[in-house]
Amino acid sequence: MKSRKFGDRWFVRIDRGEEIVETLKTFCRKRRIRLGTVTGIGATDRAVVGLFRTDTREYVTRELTGDMEITNLAGNISTLEGRAYLHLHVTLSDPEYRAWGGHLTSAIVSGTLEAVVQEVEGSLERVFDEQVGLNLFKI
Repeated sequence: MKSRKFGDRWFVRIDRGEEIVETLKTFCRKRRIRLGTVTGIGATDRAVVGLFRTDTREYVTRELTGDMEITNLAGNISTLEGRAYLHLHVTLSDPEYRAWGGHLTSAIVSGTLEAVVQEVEGSLERVFDEQVGLNLFKI
């Protein structure tokens, strides 16, 4: 992973073989980024995406393998128990140009991932909401 900062934005390149979610989480922790947004594009050959089932209050995940374009990576950065917390969604395109998407649990970069992390001054903590079953912004 390589990065360079311009103003309040970090331009980040995640390289082949690196895992996206953990790499971005480590990046935020090392730079003490506690609030912000993430966008990106790139390629993967293995991703785990999820869908939150509101009736059971749990994620159902699916592993997708094979060449896929990351046509959109979007999410936010906040904190949970004082540590960087990423909430990321992804849209993937397979060789037949079908789109797959959902909550990004993990993905291995097969070519590159180009991301922009925008830092926002301040912090926003998350707390677990029993009724919903998710870690929500504490506003």
